[in-house]
Amino acid sequence: MNLRQELDVQIVSTQNQKPTKKVKIEKWIPYFFILPSTLMIVTFLFYPIGTVFYYSLQNYDVSAPFYNGFAGLDNFKKIFTDDKLFLPSLLNTLKWVVSQVGLQLVFGLAAALLLNQKFRFRGIVRAAAFVPWAISGVLASVMWSLMYNEHMGVINDLLMKLGIISENKAWLADSGTAFIAVIIAELWRGIPFFAITLLASLQSIPEELYEAAKVDGAGRIKSFWHVTLPQLKNTIVLTTLLRVIWEFNNVDLLFNLTGGGPAHSTTTLTMYIAEQAVHGSNFGYGSALTVVAFGILFIFAAVYLRITRYEREGN
Repeated sequence: MNLRQELDVQIVSTQNQKPTKKVKIEKWIPYFFILPSTLMIVTFLFYPIGTVFYYSLQNYDVSAPFYNGFAGLDNFKKIFTDDKLFLPSLLNTLKWVVSQVGLQLVFGLAAALLLNQKFRFRGIVRAAAFVPWAISGVLASVMWSLMYNEHMGVINDLLMKLGIISENKAWLADSGTAFIAVIIAELWRGIPFFAITLLASLQSIPEELYEAAKVDGAGRIKSFWHVTLPQLKNTIVLTTLLRVIWEFNNVDLLFNLTGGGPAHSTTTLTMYIAEQAVHGSNFGYGSALTVVAFGILFIFAAVYLRITRYEREGN
């Protein structure tokens, strides 16, 4: 091999190496772009979750630091065997979630069907219907606490004028009416969520489907059952799941209206967690309760999506 051939071989080998290095660098470029968001997720999501699981295995009571240390499964054993308020709070949570999500879905669907009709000032009415959802939980709870006030509340005043009650009632201080009172307050705030999301889904249903159903002799009721509901299935499944999670973790309105009382009649599991961890300074036991709540929601979400056979658009 002469000198000319050796130079050609070196040039070809050099040219073949450069693209390989370039390809390796380009392969890692997308990961550099997602690195900041990944660090944010790890810092503000996975790290707190990991911390909760860690403290659930610890005795971490600020009021009794000399007992702090590794506890193993003792916190979980106490929850299921010795804690007398865990099961009542879990049952209150079940009643709260079922009543809230079920009623919000029914009334929200009815409101969406009405708002989907053509009438004057429809845009203004739609915007006004969304206002309760935009109000913060604390502000809504202050407003409803004033309305439920025993001495100057507008609810007592209206019911007295209508002759439904003969004397003022302390709606939030009576164990027989407190739970119903907070359900009504949360319904007012939660119905617009279903109304707006279902309205958006209603507007995406092709008009040709209703025309075909009409040609086949279907009336409004049959069109609703065989056209509208099947088209709303994925939206209903997803929004219901989200609302179950949100209502399960609802604290602000319940805490500000009743504080869990009277006699723990409105204490949900999330409020009980806050009571143990924040007010009782028992972060280890509160973390264990949080892990139990997380497990309940995780199992529910998996089973719910499996039963409803939820599918993303395009699948």
